[in-house]
Amino acid sequence: MKALSTFVRVVEAGSFRRAAIEQGVTPQAASKLVKQLEVSLGVRLLHRTTRQLSLTDEGQQLLQQARAGLDTLRTAIDGVKASRADKGGTVRVTAPRSTRATLVLPLVAAFLAEHPDTRVDLTLDDQFTDLVAGKIDVGFRSGVALDRNLVARRLMDIQLLVCASPAYLARHGHPRTWDDLARHTCTGFRHAQTGKQMPWEYLDGDATAYRDVPAAFVTNDVDAEVQAVLSGVGIGQLPSYLAQPLIRDGQLVHLLTRHTSARVGLFLYYPQRSHQPARVRAFIDFAAAWLR
Repeated sequence: MKALSTFVRVVEAGSFRRAAIEQGVTPQAASKLVKQLEVSLGVRLLHRTTRQLSLTDEGQQLLQQARAGLDTLRTAIDGVKASRADKGGTVRVTAPRSTRATLVLPLVAAFLAEHPDTRVDLTLDDQFTDLVAGKIDVGFRSGVALDRNLVARRLMDIQLLVCASPAYLARHGHPRTWDDLARHTCTGFRHAQTGKQMPWEYLDGDATAYRDVPAAFVTNDVDAEVQAVLSGVGIGQLPSYLAQPLIRDGQLVHLLTRHTSARVGLFLYYPQRSHQPARVRAFIDFAAAWLR
């Protein structure tokens, strides 16, 4: 491609020297590239004299076709460069299902109101999404650590709140200690990746502790567990972004408050820091500001 481009510039400039200056190389380097092209094709492209250059028939044929091809390539490259600065287009996003109502959908609505030329394609998936394989630009994920090959920005802390409905507590009373939970009906969450029931996490003094809590109801869907706790099925440990609005409304009661853990966070993750289209960078920056 470099040899073809140099050949076209030599013909258009009328000399190796002027073409070399335009391309930032020496005349000798430009001449060598054209010679290599002739050797590769097995034909002479230029008649050279000390004073002028002229095209052979084969050179004239190549010039016409190469010039059109290079113009097409330049147009394509210019279009890609322009799209990188253009905020129009689609941002492909993935997020856990449990974040859709309280976090992701309000964020997306606010982003689209501010960036009307951008589209958002949202995939809700509780499995950890491979961004490259899924052709995803940005992901949301709760947890502690992510793949080292990804850029991850912690957007907010997620507290794990032990909650029950007022109706359940009226029937069964309030647990005062973690040991009291053994005498209560509890709910559990089964991890989407491993399929195993998650232990409850809590603070024991300054240390993080874990306890396997026997559960009468176990699910792999956080929203389903929230609904079970609201319905009085039992006591559950729920993420703060879902539980806190219900606590404020009086639909749930926060229990064992001094043991609340906040080790988990909500992360925004993406494959790389550089060479991102403007629309993706705009979404990342907007999400980081919106959720902090």
